[in-house]
Amino acid sequence: DLRTGHVLHGPALLLDDISTVVVEPGCVATVTPRGDLEVDVGGADTPLEEPPAKRPRGHVAGETAWAGARAGDEATAGSPVDPIRLSIYAHRFMGIAEQMGRTLQRTSVSTNIKERLDFSCAIFDPHGGLVANAPHIPVHLGAMQDAVRVQQARWAGDIWPGDVLVSNHPQLAGGSHLPDITVITPAFAPDGGAAPVFWVASRGHHADIGGSTPGSMPPFSHSLDEEGAQIVGFKLVDKGRFMEEGIRQILSKSRNLADNVSDLKAQVAANTMGLSLLRALVSESSLPTVCSYMAHIQANAEASVRAMLRAFAASTGMGGRGCVRARDRLDEGAEIVLEITVDATDGSATFDFTGTSPQLHANLNAPKAVTYSAVIYSLRCLCDTEMPLNQGCLAPITFIIPAGCMLNPSPTAAVVGGNVLTSQRVVDVVLKAFGACAASQGCMNNLTFGDETFGYYETVAGGAGAGPSWDGRSGVHTHMTNTRITDPEVLERRYPVLLRAFSLRAGSGGAGRHPGGDGVLREIEFLRPVDLSILSERRALPPYGLAGGCDGARGENLLLLPGGAGTISLGGKASLPVAAGARVRLLTPGGGGYGPPEGGGQGD
Repeated sequence: DLRTGHVLHGPALLLDDISTVVVEPGCVATVTPRGDLEVDVGGADTPLEEPPAKRPRGHVAGETAWAGARAGDEATAGSPVDPIRLSIYAHRFMGIAEQMGRTLQRTSVSTNIKERLDFSCAIFDPHGGLVANAPHIPVHLGAMQDAVRVQQARWAGDIWPGDVLVSNHPQLAGGSHLPDITVITPAFAPDGGAAPVFWVASRGHHADIGGSTPGSMPPFSHSLDEEGAQIVGFKLVDKGRFMEEGIRQILSKSRNLADNVSDLKAQVAANTMGLSLLRALVSESSLPTVCSYMAHIQANAEASVRAMLRAFAASTGMGGRGCVRARDRLDEGAEIVLEITVDATDGSATFDFTGTSPQLHANLNAPKAVTYSAVIYSLRCLCDTEMPLNQGCLAPITFIIPAGCMLNPSPTAAVVGGNVLTSQRVVDVVLKAFGACAASQGCMNNLTFGDETFGYYETVAGGAGAGPSWDGRSGVHTHMTNTRITDPEVLERRYPVLLRAFSLRAGSGGAGRHPGGDGVLREIEFLRPVDLSILSERRALPPYGLAGGCDGARGENLLLLPGGAGTISLGGKASLPVAAGARVRLLTPGGGGYGPPEGGGQGD
């Protein structure tokens, strides 16, 4: 539709049948008499930023572009936000995290990280706030910013170029549970600044770090000491030197120490890739620009959450200020209680967990960092704008989590189940309060087995809850988990097992106008004696339906004895030795339905 003499000021996109032309901000495109497009770079009256030729560059790509960060950050951060660049930088940051993840997958050796992809990578601002992440494991991502900030405070004044930090303590170091080990790398400007200008981190689930059972997921642990090695803070790399002897000593009770060390080196490599890509991004623009767009991305997430809260208040007729409430019980009777007070005037909310059960003499306690992860994930799901999950989502939120409750336990409390089970139920409670969807399977169906020479761990999919306009998905990992199941060929080649069955559990999703998703059936036969552990939920109380939808089916864990000698129900949590020829069969929960089903009948 363009004709000779037409002038377009960037930003603009010009599309025809065979090409796309991007007219960037600060540029002017003119259609010539021959029908060509002539682009005057920098032809607009007010260019977005100074031309690249005016920026200092050094002999090492990206390094001198870091210089002067502190001097220019404030002015740049206060400049108008260009929406196109905001989107570009958001995707660039997420792309860096994804490249970190690919590096970690390629260089790791354990089944847990290489095959199941049970890891997360993210980048953080100078203050340790989450900026962007790859679409990895939600329960990791919301908690990792706490891990970074704890190490910032712990090593203040003693962090140097070439240092890499490691931690895993759930209550004292922002961890999720002990098998999730976080590796954190600071990035310094080469101008001699004392404080890092960025941080990158990777968190991976290590299949064994000691503890009372193979796989370091004991179903009946009562204290953190029973769950494995604890790291509040350690320099994994000290000024460029990998401290292998020190980390081997810390993880000496692991049943597969060689895999631990190799995977930690892979996490260091992933972080190094992240730093390299951040330097390349800085070299393309400038450090003040990159830092400012980190802040802009967080501010955009904050604005999105505030807009969502205002829209929710308007849709429910609560006026300027109102409350919604929800609660749910775990199979053992412990209760999660939530009251959300929404202030529509400024788009803020208070999440008050007062009334939640006290700390448990079991391992379903969830560290505060895990509760934050569940809330930040839920808020991100409730926003209909495209943005990376980041610290800005929590800026409008005030938390009240009473000390000593199961969501804010003591430093010695057992928490291995809180990360994988309670976190799922916190998400269900938050989404229930907003009326967003029915309950998911509410569980990760944790299965571990092994002996003194190895440990294997997997989480098994189930049904997703349905919502106002969608059916629940069947056979998927829901909410706080996003791992992949181990390929049958890999499982059977590396471990003494046969995979006898793996299929959808037909009819396990709750009925409704929109039905819940079905769970799965998974059956594994053991070829030699092993210790078997199962840590699961929704075996007594079903995933609830919403708005008249029916509940999903409860899960079930069965042990089939060798030679057809009988079948034993294991309940939701079990740890026992099993003989060669025995089979474990997991029937995972379905998701709840939404709305009354056609033909009459409805849920509670």
